[in-house]
Amino acid sequence: MVATPIGNLADLTLRAVHVLARVQAVACEDTRVAARLLQHLGLAPELLALHAHNEHEATAAVLQRLAAGQSVAVVSDAGTPAISDPGAVVTAAVRRHGHPVVPVPGASSVMAALSVAGDAAPGGHRFVGFLPAKGADRERALQRLAVDPPTQVLFEAPHRIAALASALAEAAPDRTVTLCRELTKQFETIATMPSRELPAWLSADPNRERGEFVLVLHALQEPAAADDLPDAALRTLLVLLRELPLKQAVSLAAEISGAPRNALYARALELKA
Repeated sequence: MVATPIGNLADLTLRAVHVLARVQAVACEDTRVAARLLQHLGLAPELLALHAHNEHEATAAVLQRLAAGQSVAVVSDAGTPAISDPGAVVTAAVRRHGHPVVPVPGASSVMAALSVAGDAAPGGHRFVGFLPAKGADRERALQRLAVDPPTQVLFEAPHRIAALASALAEAAPDRTVTLCRELTKQFETIATMPSRELPAWLSADPNRERGEFVLVLHALQEPAAADDLPDAALRTLLVLLRELPLKQAVSLAAEISGAPRNALYARALELKA
């Protein structure tokens, strides 16, 4: 399992070059992307397509080669395979058939983003990756993010980054977020701000919505406890939840009662469960 550059070609480790030069085949997410990298290195192993739509079929081809004594490297388009990319299915199958699976680590957009976020919370972090694309599943995931205390790392595509920024600004306006765009590439951008400021920051320059994004939602410094809400705030929340969508009810309850928004969100989620 070979990690490839997340942007700059110099992200590739010497060990990865050594491994790619020794294998008989490279199973890759996109053969065109892998071919460009290998051409840059002066290498020409056989390429096998292994992506989200054919991972089971491609796994069979990898197993055949391993049974014949060949070595196969698995790569994704960028970063480490099987991390929000194909690779987990083939890894599990190879292990079941008694073949070794060896990690060849390298650049990680998750670790890169965390390293520049300046979030020193002691509770570690949670890797979220891509949220559901739309609908109720996405809404529920966003609501959980808003009240979940640990540091969280998200991926987002350019055509959804504005919508995600608006959703975070509404659900967790005071929570700090670090946005990393095009990490290790020419137009790398890193910015840290309260979530409520993110939509305006993005819209101020159309270029800021281009590229691939990693977002670090910083840890809640003092997670609010839903059980500590004043009785008046709870009564207000209950009344509003009967008539309004959850987010609108929470926003109005926080404005009317002065109670912490995060605590109201947490309690609202419990009531709706």
